Amino acid sequence: MDPLDIARWQFGITTVYHFFYVPLTIGLAPLVAIMQTMWVRTQDERWLKLTKFFGKLLLINFAIGVVTGIVQEFQFGMNWNEYSRFVGDVFGAPLAMEALAAFFVESTFLGLWIFGWDKLNKKIHLACIWAVAVSTALSAYFILAANSWMQHPVGAVFNPETGRAEMVDIVAVLTNSTVLAAFPHTITAAWLTAGTFVAGIAAFWMVKEARRGRDDVARSIYKPALNLGLVTMLIAGVGLAISGDFQAKLMFEQQPMKMAAAEALCTTPEGGAPFSILTIGDLTNDCESVNHVLEIPGLTSFLADGDFNAQLRGIDELQEYYTERYGDVGPDGEPIDYSPNLAITYWSFRLMIGFAAFSAALAAATMWLTRKGRITNKKWFARLGLIAIPTPFIASAFGWIFTEMGRQPWVVAPNPTGIDEIRMLTWGAVTTNQSAGVMLFSLIAFTVIYTFLTAIWGMLIWRYMAHGAPETVHDESPEANPDRANDADAPLSFAY
Repeated sequence: MDPLDIARWQFGITTVYHFFYVPLTIGLAPLVAIMQTMWVRTQDERWLKLTKFFGKLLLINFAIGVVTGIVQEFQFGMNWNEYSRFVGDVFGAPLAMEALAAFFVESTFLGLWIFGWDKLNKKIHLACIWAVAVSTALSAYFILAANSWMQHPVGAVFNPETGRAEMVDIVAVLTNSTVLAAFPHTITAAWLTAGTFVAGIAAFWMVKEARRGRDDVARSIYKPALNLGLVTMLIAGVGLAISGDFQAKLMFEQQPMKMAAAEALCTTPEGGAPFSILTIGDLTNDCESVNHVLEIPGLTSFLADGDFNAQLRGIDELQEYYTERYGDVGPDGEPIDYSPNLAITYWSFRLMIGFAAFSAALAAATMWLTRKGRITNKKWFARLGLIAIPTPFIASAFGWIFTEMGRQPWVVAPNPTGIDEIRMLTWGAVTTNQSAGVMLFSLIAFTVIYTFLTAIWGMLIWRYMAHGAPETVHDESPEANPDRANDADAPLSFAY
């Protein structure tokens, strides 16, 4: 196998695995903080039960997410040393900031939250989980700032002597228009993931308790959790639509080839560009076989420019433009195809939208079915809740695949209004001193390890989810237990 293909598979597999945990941690941390806030404000015991229940699931997800994330950064030096050499001066700063936010702030306050139930004042303990929620969002911002630089390089110059990009303006990197568009889209996707997770589990337990004849428990414990999850899903759905529209308009300016591929827009249309509902044929970059079965006239032009008749360039015209500006052949003498894989780009774009829209629509339907305090004991409702949980995870995974695969063949896409020399094709980024055999070994090893970790994650989540919220809880705070608070020999509380 080609070392480049192995390196790409390894990075893709490990990142998709890691990205299953990230949205849930980012979204679930503020939801647990909201539950605890409700308890502190109202002293209503049911919110403490929900905080303990979903807080435990948050901790499991956080732990696995940290383990799988550590490998990501080491891969840059292992399989992508040419890439690291080219972008290291720029990439290092946001990654270091992410480490400060994720490993120091986030981990410190999470530790205080875990062990501080009986040591910290209630409000200070509550502030700890909010600090965790804020730092997870900050962590996401710095990672997105690094990734956005690959999509749209700014704040750097090209040093012809070293052949490297060198950062000259960290503020420009951190306020890149690409990251400003990607951040709200990513955060709302995380809210949708966590909202569906909470609502799905609450729906399962609400039905289970109702079938046991414990309607009071179903109504008092799990119905509020279901409502919180559903409201979060609806807000996230609206946020995703707005931020996605803004991000798409920006991508038409910064990476027009990616968006042309997302619509299988092989040739430049006369008049407004249609939006493809269904396209069939061989989409492996063979435009001759593409057949648009169902499409809405002018909609892609409207989404790109707010005008149904706006002119958009097709893949053929963009290929000519890129060839003229960035060259027509690679170092191997072969012509460069500047279009990404059409099938992956086209379908990942639609699957991302489809799975996310399904979750938001399901939230609206469930709110109607359970309106005015209604609960249900229907088995199908419980099954639907569990089936719905993976859908936003899948939508996020396809969103990441679309973002990264749509950028190909670039690993650092050129900025149309920036410095042309700051660009890098993927084949030039892979390591040159690593054999295919060594890279294949690490690919297999990481795949096995990540699969094992995912199995452990699933087993732990299911095990603790199956226990449900605790039947009894008590206020462990120093305010409620002054004698224990003054006991220096009292053991640390770890009630999970």
